[in-house]
Amino acid sequence: METCTAIAIASPNIALIKYWGNADDRLRLPASPSISFNLAGLQTRTRVDWEDRLAADEVIINGEEVTGATRDRVVHHLNHIRRLSGHQGFARVDSSNNFPTGAGIASSASAFAALSLAATTALGLHLSERELSALARLGSGSAARSIPGGFVAWYTGATHEDSYAESFAPPDHWDLVDLIAVVSRAHKTTGSTAGHAIAATSPLQSARLATAQERFERCRAAILARDFAALAPVVELDSNVMHSVMMTGNPSLMYWEPATLAVMQQVRRWRDSEGLDVCFTIDAGPNVHCICTAASASVIEPRLRHLPGVLQIYRAVPGGPARLETA
Repeated sequence: METCTAIAIASPNIALIKYWGNADDRLRLPASPSISFNLAGLQTRTRVDWEDRLAADEVIINGEEVTGATRDRVVHHLNHIRRLSGHQGFARVDSSNNFPTGAGIASSASAFAALSLAATTALGLHLSERELSALARLGSGSAARSIPGGFVAWYTGATHEDSYAESFAPPDHWDLVDLIAVVSRAHKTTGSTAGHAIAATSPLQSARLATAQERFERCRAAILARDFAALAPVVELDSNVMHSVMMTGNPSLMYWEPATLAVMQQVRRWRDSEGLDVCFTIDAGPNVHCICTAASASVIEPRLRHLPGVLQIYRAVPGGPARLETA
C-alpha cells in the first residue's frame, strides 16, 4: 500500500437535550441521553491520506499544522482506527471548518465524525452507521450525533457498542431553523472534554441526571408531534440546567458573555409577548442557538442581526448524515 485517501464531510450538531458529564471518561459513555440535529451548511471537510512514507501522523487544521494537545487527540483517535483495521502506518489529516472552531458550535463533533468516516474508508473498512457513531464517540462524545442525519437520539449504553446515536425522524420532518447568534469567535479557554470531567463536582449534577430521561422523552415527543409550544420550555430548561452545573462546578465554568444573556432575554420576550416560535439553547460556549420554526425565523433573523453584541448570524436547518466527498 502506498497512499490510500478518502475525504469526508460532517456537520456540527445542536443538542436540544444536552450531553454533559460521562459515566465512563475513557470510553466517553454519556451519563444521560441526548437529542440533536445536524446543522446543514455548516461543515468540517477532512481528507485523510494513509502514506507509507510518513514517519509520524501529520495533522493540519484550517491550513495550519498543529502540535501539542490538539494533535495528540487526533493521533489517539487514529490509534483506535489502527487497532480496528490492523494497519500500522501513519496518516496525514487535513481538516477545515467553514464556521468558528472551539466557540460552542460543536466543531469537535463534526471534526471527529468526518475523521472517523474518512480514515476508516481510506483503509477499506466499511462500518455500519451505528459502528461509525460509536467510533466517532471515542474522539468526541457529541461526534456520535454527527454521524446520522435528521433528528437524532444518542443513547447512554453500558458498553462501547451500546452507546451510539441514530435518527428517529428525517431532516424534513419539521421545518425548524437554527439561527446561531455569534457573540464571540474566540476559542474557549476550557474545552468540553475538560468540562465533562468537572461536571460531577457540581452539587447540581445529580439532580440534572435524575431528571434527564424525563426531559429526553418530552423533547422527543414534542419533535415527533411538531409541537413547538411543548418543545420550547424543555429545550430552554435543559440548557439552563446544564449551564447551572457548569457554573457550580469546581472550577466554575462561566461561558456566557453579556451579549449571550441579552439574546436569551430577547428570545423570551419575542415568544412570550409576540407569540413567535423561538427558543434558545447554548452549548459549551457563549454563542446562542435560536431555534425557530421557518415562519418565525424570517421575522427573528433580521432582529437578531441588529442586537448589540451580535457579530454574525449563521442560519442552518436540520441536515443529513456524515458523507464521503466524491470526485
